Formats: sequence, C-alpha cells, structure tokens
Amino acid sequence: MDARVSIMIVRHFLRWVKTAPAGERADATSALARAYLYSDLDMDDRQAAEAALLILLDDPSPLVRLALADAFAEHRRAPVGVILALANEPGEIGAIVLSRSPVLSDGELVEMLAEANPLRQSAIAARERLPAPVAAAIAESGCSEACLTLIENAGADVPGFALGRIVARFGHLPALREALLARSDLPAEAHQALIRSVADTLSAFVVQCEWLPPEQAARVSREACEKATVVLAEDRATGELRALVEHLRGKGQLTPGLVLRSLLSGHVRLFLEAVSLLSGLPTAKVAALAADRSGGAFRALYDKVGLPRGAYLAFRTALQVVQRENYLDDRTQPSGLKRRIVERVLEEYAKQPAREELGHLLAALRRWQMEAAREEARALEAGLVADVDPVIRVEPADETADVLVTELAA
Repeated sequence: MDARVSIMIVRHFLRWVKTAPAGERADATSALARAYLYSDLDMDDRQAAEAALLILLDDPSPLVRLALADAFAEHRRAPVGVILALANEPGEIGAIVLSRSPVLSDGELVEMLAEANPLRQSAIAARERLPAPVAAAIAESGCSEACLTLIENAGADVPGFALGRIVARFGHLPALREALLARSDLPAEAHQALIRSVADTLSAFVVQCEWLPPEQAARVSREACEKATVVLAEDRATGELRALVEHLRGKGQLTPGLVLRSLLSGHVRLFLEAVSLLSGLPTAKVAALAADRSGGAFRALYDKVGLPRGAYLAFRTALQVVQRENYLDDRTQPSGLKRRIVERVLEEYAKQPAREELGHLLAALRRWQMEAAREEARALEAGLVADVDPVIRVEPADETADVLVTELAA
C-alpha cells in the first residue's frame, strides 16, 4: 500500500475488509492512510483512496477509526471529511483529533466546545498551538478541567480578559487558583479577584468553625485582603496599576482603609492612582498636590475625595514621613519604612485629645504597627540566616492563601 494506489486495488481492499479480523483491518487502514498522505497519487487514485477512507469510518470496530485518527491527526493533508467525522467520535478517538489536527478551523473548534463534554473540551485546550479566540471560548464556557488544561498549556495564547473570566468562574477551586497564580501574565485585577476569593473562603470557614465571631472574621479577612492587594500592586506597570485600581472601585473594594494602608506601607504609586481615580484629577496633578509641604493643597484634595475627616492626620503625617525618605520607588523603599510611618502617625494621634470616633482607626493603626514590626523581624531573620546584610528588603511570598492564613491566625 506504500506504492501507487489504483482504483482496482481500492476495490479489492474494500471487499477484503468485509471479512478480515478487526486487528488486520486496522493495520490495513493505517497503511492506506499512509499511502494517501505520502504516495504520489493522481487525482483519480486520490479520490478513490479518500472514498475508501470515508467508508472505513463506518467500520464496526473502533480499532479501525483509532488507526485513522493516529495516522491523520497531525497532518495538514488529511482529508477534511475524515477529520471532521473522527473529531465527532466520542472518547479517545475524537480527543486525539481534537487535540492535534491542524485541519480543524478555529470556528469548528469553538462549535465543538459548545458540546460541554469535559474530555473533548480538555482535548481542545491541550492543543500545542491554541489561538486566542479558542482560548477565550474555553474561558467563557469550558468546564473547570478544560480551563485548568488551558492555564497550564504553554502554547496557548490566552488573553488577559480570558484569565479574568476563569478567575470569576473557578477562582474558588484550589488547583485552578494555584495554576493561575503561577502565570506571570496574570492581570493585576484578576490576581486581586483571586485574593478576594481566598479571603471570602477563609472567612466563611473560620466563622463556620466558630473560631471567630462573624464581624471579627470579616474584619480580619478584609484587612488581610487589603494587605495582599498592596503587595500585589508593588511591581505593576502604571497602566496595569490603574486597571487594578479601577477594578477595585468597580467591586466596591477601593475603601479608605485600603488607600490609607497603601500610603502607610510606603506604596505611593498605589495611593496616587487611587486618589486620582477618586478625585477625577490626573495622577501627576495629585502627586503635585500631595507634595505641597504646606499641607493646604493636600487638605483641599483630601476634602474633594471625601475620605474620612478623622483620618486626615494619618494621611498627612504619612506623606510627611515619605517626603523625608530617600528612595526611588515602591520596590526600593528603605528598610523599616512602614514601621516608621505607622509609629509616627500614632505619635501624632497621641498628641490629640481623645475622641471616641477615632477608636476603630487607632485600633487599626496599632494592628498595622504590630504587622510592620513582625515583617521587619522576619526580614532580619532572613538576613541573618542567609548571612547577608539584614537591612536588605525581603520580598513577600506570592502565596495569597498563606498571607491570609497568617493574618487569620494572628
């Protein structure tokens, strides 16, 4: 069958397969498929061979169709009719063709995804080169198994919005969450949505176990989420940081607590972008107003944004500390900056008359002071263990669950 294929040979072949054992039929089918792919056939012989291949699709043994799938799955010259028929086969046969055939178009793959069959969807998601339209369709309607396969497929072109859609649909599943966090191209807003999902899950678990009252669990969860969000924002480009802030506002999570935490943590870019969005002023204008050492310009901006009046002293004092520090950006801040900011703010409030409405703010500030002290101690320990200068800043881990578990246990 590896020489020229004549119509007469095809006729004899079709007569023979009616009585031959299934294993022999499968071997002969594989030989005919190779002849179709690699022999120099004229038009008549090619049409005859293709007709025989189409007839073999009706063979009662799956071994024959499996032989066809193995022979044709990776070849562009495979007959379209045979490939489409094999792609619609259930089980392993269809999965082989769906995962490998270059004959199938993007539109055909998207249509087959609509069948909502996990095996078939996962086969498509595993394709070595998966274009963005198909990846987006998997993210929108694929099952969790297919989405996990897609996330782990290094050859898939997955748009950022598609990753966000997977987060929205399956961010509560640990395996998917871990795979998403391992991607370097995960958009900040999608990453933050994962943080929120973990926070909500842990908070509900803590309440169910009666380890904390609901209100306290919600507070701990919120603050842990805000802490992780500030860490997330550290190394984002300006455009992505803006998108993150817009996402937070859209989800109702751009709270005064988060804005204050960003400044108290020394992450000025996040603070400026947040105030810019809340005020409607360009970021550069906000930066200029915040840098006014007299304080009058910032006070006007603060009132325009509508942040809590009682927290103005915290914001203003934090800005003054930051203005005195010498560092280039959020990632190169001096060791201990966060602790110095928080302690300076607490010193200023200690000079003020006692006010009942400031109780929650002062309690939060004391928690953040303890948090900063613990972070500084961990950095010192890491420096000592590594036998390096302990003032070198240690990057926090990107394991959102670990961050939140630590906060809930604190």
